[in-house]
Amino acid sequence: MKYPRAFSHIGLSVPNIQEAVNFYKNVMGWYVVMEPSEVVEEASTAIGQMCIDVFGSGWGSFNIAHMVTSDGIGVELFEFPNHEKPHNNFEYWKSGVFHFCVQDPDIEGLVAEIVAAGGNQRMPIRTYYPEEKPYSMCYVE
Repeated sequence: MKYPRAFSHIGLSVPNIQEAVNFYKNVMGWYVVMEPSEVVEEASTAIGQMCIDVFGSGWGSFNIAHMVTSDGIGVELFEFPNHEKPHNNFEYWKSGVFHFCVQDPDIEGLVAEIVAAGGNQRMPIRTYYPEEKPYSMCYVE
């Protein structure tokens, strides 16, 4: 019988690592466990070799930061110098990260903070089964 594996972390590619760290720290309250740092393409360090193994050669350098949520889920942020910010970053029909979910007892307040920080509210806050489940949800970006 298989047992459920623990979720360790998710990696997100962002256009500006310091802005992303500030957003997730100030709006979501996540902890910074590694400030933004540069990783250089070099086989002489463990992290450099690992990234060569993953990305191949020719990437030069990038910035990385590590954060963690209150329940221990890690979030790795990557900023690549040749990043491309898509015009529509909500292509849900394509394979890849579609969304991730956070829980908060004050959904209205959190959505307002996200929007105030430059985010976008994709839908109204909705409660779908008010008699059965006292939960509300909202997609934001």
